[in-house]
Amino acid sequence: MKDFSNTKEILFNKMTLVPFNDNENLCLVGPVKLPIKQGDFQTTFQWYTWLNIDKKHSKEMVLDAITNDNLAVKQQSSVLVYGDFTNAEDAIIRMHSICHTGDIFGSQRCDCGYQLHESMKMIAEHGCGAIFYLANHEGRGIGLFSKSLAYLLQEEGYDTVEANNALGFEDDTRNYEEAISVLESLRSKPVTLITNNPKKLAALKEHGLLAHNHIPLWGGLTETNRHYLETKVKKSGHILEKELIV
Repeated sequence: MKDFSNTKEILFNKMTLVPFNDNENLCLVGPVKLPIKQGDFQTTFQWYTWLNIDKKHSKEMVLDAITNDNLAVKQQSSVLVYGDFTNAEDAIIRMHSICHTGDIFGSQRCDCGYQLHESMKMIAEHGCGAIFYLANHEGRGIGLFSKSLAYLLQEEGYDTVEANNALGFEDDTRNYEEAISVLESLRSKPVTLITNNPKKLAALKEHGLLAHNHIPLWGGLTETNRHYLETKVKKSGHILEKELIV
């Protein structure tokens, strides 16, 4: 029979309490060795995930509560780290908002799956970096169910922004503060962001974490997502490095 007497000691060594705000810490767990294979691309990342916890809670209290917290119905974010992320002088990162339809199903209504997988390749080729996979960002922060309603409106001619607005949401309600707190706990040196989104650039610049340049990531364009990408540029201010063509 397995001896569980040292279970907590093993796990405590992989848990870090990261200060977040006046009432909460983030319990960061990792690294966990995570082999990745997507088509011909394969490598190994170091995986972290985190949980919002009460400021007063200890690591032991977190472990004692997990069987009753029903975490399977809640969303937790992840970080995939490659290389010597803490110490390397030059690291690139992506703040990737979860897209259930694009990342998992390969939906061609957006370019999210393309951006996620291409970022993994870029970071591995660069030699150092991290992908922050942000679980509460579905549909630019409106959630998966609401996103399905927005898609129905888009099928009737609404663009992405109009559909969100028609449902009573702002164009983009995403927040990057948790991810930035985790980033600061893993690395103090500047990073360069893989993005086309000026709001992501601004969020990191406010914390003094960004190098002067960003790395654009356009691609995966199809006839079914052309209007979506054009709306990003025209209404959401995304930085277009070159003309969108198929």
